[in-house]
Amino acid sequence: MWQTLTISTLEQGLVYAPMVLGVYLTFRVLNYADLSVDGSLPLGAAIAAHLIASGADPWYASLLAFIGGAVAGMTTGLLHTRLRIAPLLSGILTMTALYSVNLRVMGKANVPLIRATTVFTQFGELGLPTQIAVIVLSAITLAIFVGCIYWFLQTEIGLAVRATGDNERMIIAQGVNTETTKIIALSISNALVAFSGAYVAQSQGFADVGMGIGTIVAGLASVIMGEALFGKSSIFRSLMAVIGGSIVYRLILGLVLWFGLTPTDLKLMTAIIVVLALAWPSFRHRGHGQS
Repeated sequence: MWQTLTISTLEQGLVYAPMVLGVYLTFRVLNYADLSVDGSLPLGAAIAAHLIASGADPWYASLLAFIGGAVAGMTTGLLHTRLRIAPLLSGILTMTALYSVNLRVMGKANVPLIRATTVFTQFGELGLPTQIAVIVLSAITLAIFVGCIYWFLQTEIGLAVRATGDNERMIIAQGVNTETTKIIALSISNALVAFSGAYVAQSQGFADVGMGIGTIVAGLASVIMGEALFGKSSIFRSLMAVIGGSIVYRLILGLVLWFGLTPTDLKLMTAIIVVLALAWPSFRHRGHGQS
């Protein structure tokens, strides 16, 4: 039982980890509550599933899902920076619009990929079982993403993005165009989320228009738990921590199901996990104060 739970947890945690990295970029680095990820995750799944079901190469489909997510993030950024719409509302508007876009892309509410060739089945041809292929390929992909994000945040543009999140007024006084930095960060974030959606669709064998509901909450829970459990003393450690948080979050959900709760209770458990993760620093501070 524990072996099955461990493999399932790693599989789920790693395929959703790019989504958590995307949420980390907006929520922690840019200090921007981006709700459009609830639409960009199924957007990536929809693009990948539609193309793969049509016979396209799964790597090409995943790349287009990445680009589609970047366009969605850019849309949110333009709504906020050019039309002066509040960050929260910009994300909600993009998320709402993406629901119709996703249905238009898929042509129906659900696209099955049961016998289709995916990136995981192709990678599994090296001699790996399907679940192990998902874990290994997802881990390799994550290593590339983490390396790219770490490098990006050290560049001049990356430093401007970080400064925009830390103190926007200060960085404007330095002559930096924060509108551009926001659009760049939102585009990268949603591209990662959409790519995660493409991987999720290929690992679970279908894309569904409703699969993005609660994505932002799951992402926030993973980020907060990862930082609380593994620390955030440096950028690299924070990036690794959010990946760890993604795995721990999926482990908790797996244990919840194992203890007898139904899948319909998962949203309630997700909300409880977020509340506990948010309250954890306060509990720890009180504990240190009493000691």
